[in-house]
Amino acid sequence: MQLSESPYILYSDGDGNIFEDKSLYVLGRTGWDAVEIDLEDWILLPDGGNLYELPGRRGIGLDVVTGEMRLCEKGWAVAAFIPPAHTGFYMSAYETLPDAPTLPLFCYTAVGWHNDLFYVPAMRIEQDIRQECAGFDDKKIKTGLHTFTTAYPNNRLVKHLAENCCQTYHCPAARNYFMGRWECPIPISPACNANCIGCISFQPEEETIISTQDRLTFKPTAEEVVEYTVPHLETAPFPIISFGQGCEGEPLLMWETIKESIVEIRKHTAKGSININTNGSNPKAVEELMKAGLNSIRVSINSARKEIYTPYYRPNNYTFEDVVESIKMARQYGGWASINYFVFPGMTDSEAEVDALRKLIEYTDLSMIQWRNFNIDPDWYLGKIGVTDTGNCYGMHQMIDMIREEYPHVKFGYFNPPIERMSNFEMGFAK
Repeated sequence: MQLSESPYILYSDGDGNIFEDKSLYVLGRTGWDAVEIDLEDWILLPDGGNLYELPGRRGIGLDVVTGEMRLCEKGWAVAAFIPPAHTGFYMSAYETLPDAPTLPLFCYTAVGWHNDLFYVPAMRIEQDIRQECAGFDDKKIKTGLHTFTTAYPNNRLVKHLAENCCQTYHCPAARNYFMGRWECPIPISPACNANCIGCISFQPEEETIISTQDRLTFKPTAEEVVEYTVPHLETAPFPIISFGQGCEGEPLLMWETIKESIVEIRKHTAKGSININTNGSNPKAVEELMKAGLNSIRVSINSARKEIYTPYYRPNNYTFEDVVESIKMARQYGGWASINYFVFPGMTDSEAEVDALRKLIEYTDLSMIQWRNFNIDPDWYLGKIGVTDTGNCYGMHQMIDMIREEYPHVKFGYFNPPIERMSNFEMGFAK
């Protein structure tokens, strides 16, 4: 639905009520700057999206009469969480007051109000429906919880997925597993070899934010992995099993157990695909897993530049070069290699970043970019990594179009593809 004029800015009264201010058009944030948003970049807020109040922050808008930027003093700034499968082009633009609290680990996309509807500057980057809210059936999930926990009464992984991931955190991957479909999560490592600033499963006590979920507290065995993943691969539509989840550390630290699991799984079934979500810190381990039968790898990065990657991940005993080699290693063995690319408008679309991404694609023969919205307080992030000037930027929409045109073989999306989509990316959607 093409807009004829910019949406109005939104503000919150601090009590959970959100209003529009018709004296201001909404602006978007890119890097440190507030800018106007092209009308073609706005879409309706997708189903499953949410609105957030940003305490201690005043929204920056464009005066509808004078055309000048000014603050919305009526209440706190507002941002949108856009659901999976969508990538945002601009963050919420605001001025942070001195006593403002650090924002929790969510994405903060710009949002506006037009003709009684909410709009966000974003695009649908992925056609797969696997995490759409409308597709989850609470009755089926409840039945699956009972069925699987009864079938595997002594399996600590199934217990963890049921009690923590599904019932406490409402993890979409875990909920899908208990509905018997698509991608099945395998948390495998309680430890990590990175100290990511925005880690969602561990934050130091002295930090101003808290992790959104608790980390896995035990080391699963290969037997526990095999017990519940083989039936999933045998029976689920478009089945995938994925080592490495948000509720744990780094799975490559448990690569021997993963290798043992893969070997045993493939003794029982050749169906589906086996994936690992990882920081890519150990290319030798990736090689061993590829030899054992790993089908795909997804490596998380906030940047294709070492100087931006390192101060965010703060790696222990590995380097950015190791990460790149892990991606390349998976491709050398014929595997599917994706990057879980944390999109931060004003950084991701900078000229320097685009040049670095080109080099990464060409060196590794990358299969796919998963354009993921970065869940982090923008001010806090830029301050933590020491970036005061993000440089010249293309704009996220233009950058995505550029990379798509220059590298048509690189697939764009949001989720790990099943084996069917690896051979034909326009087929094998979760349905």
